[in-house]
Amino acid sequence: MPQMMTTIAVRGGSGPAESLHVVQLPRPVPRDGEVLLRVLAAGVNRPDILQREGRYPPPPGSPGTLGLEVAGEVVEGSGRWQEGDRVCALLGGGGYSEYVAVDARHVLPLPAGLEPVEAAALPETVFTVYANVFEHGRLRAGETLLVHGATSGIGVAAIQMAKAAGARVIATSRGADKAEAARKLGADHAVDTSTQDFAEVAREAGGVDVALDMVGAPYFAQTLEALNTGGRIVYIAGQGGNELQVPVFGIMRKRAVITGSTLRPRDADEKARLAAEVERVVWPWIEAGKVKAVVDRTFPLEQAAQAHAWLEGGAHTGKVVLVP
Repeated sequence: MPQMMTTIAVRGGSGPAESLHVVQLPRPVPRDGEVLLRVLAAGVNRPDILQREGRYPPPPGSPGTLGLEVAGEVVEGSGRWQEGDRVCALLGGGGYSEYVAVDARHVLPLPAGLEPVEAAALPETVFTVYANVFEHGRLRAGETLLVHGATSGIGVAAIQMAKAAGARVIATSRGADKAEAARKLGADHAVDTSTQDFAEVAREAGGVDVALDMVGAPYFAQTLEALNTGGRIVYIAGQGGNELQVPVFGIMRKRAVITGSTLRPRDADEKARLAAEVERVVWPWIEAGKVKAVVDRTFPLEQAAQAHAWLEGGAHTGKVVLVP
């Protein structure tokens, strides 16, 4: 194996999409309990953009370069993983590279029938949805999930996973084309928020038990209005605004729960626990065709700047993936 590898760095430490450029760095050496992967595809995510902008530093011990999920081939094994295994993995960073070292417990087999490009679109989104919708949000069969940002990578995973679990889905997005895309993914109601009031649609549909929200402040009042008694709002981002004005009596009256979480800062043991749960619960859904990896488009690794610009533009449905 080469001692040096191609990776993507941010010129100046932070900046716009065009600050991403190709550099050569030493190939990582796996520590005890880690595997070394040759990267075959790497997912691009919103947190990568935040890190590029200097607003989301990697957790201690993680690579300082970008990339939170990959699919690849094991070149140095550990634990259950042997040389030649094709896998996907959740990372603390460093996925925009030719090689990456990762805790063996955070690695999962490629689901049957999936190619690496598809598998690279899974870990960050599937782990996030499972932790927030099914664990924090406690979504159950027969309940209704409201998904904001329905055609994002998180949104397309949340729609499909909720349907696989036997829940109903109300999905919001801006534009008739995106609403139609959400409907094709399985949403029972797809709301174009540029022309419709999603709270009104939700009320007419019987209300919402769990809301997965990455928009934040602009949607809070309507989301609370749409919530059934005992409902849960789960925040994973605040792209439209981070500060909420909370009507205390409204929360009390609906016995509502407001919660949220991030994935990347969780410790290694917690990520290992979550990986085992995802493999147990979600991987069978994927292999049964109930949940599909939705890849909007791919870019060569050296065109990471263009991939970030495309993601920031918001025209995508599903995931953007880098390939060697």
